[in-house]
Amino acid sequence: MDIQTTKLELLKIILENENSEFIQRIADFVKKEKSDFWNELNLSEQKEIQQGIEDLDNGKRISYESFLKKIP
Repeated sequence: MDIQTTKLELLKIILENENSEFIQRIADFVKKEKSDFWNELNLSEQKEIQQGIEDLDNGKRISYESFLKKIP
């Protein structure tokens, strides 16, 4: 079965179903699948990641061994 056929069958099931709880669970699932982890991070975490990427882009790197030595 190809993906288009599967999509059409799912759509048919959803359209024919009158169970509001089922429809809500489907809607919640779709919303959850669409969410990007980035949006779940707080502003501080996003800034840290952006700074890390910028540092890497600018050649600021340390070896894994050096990193481990900094951890108490």
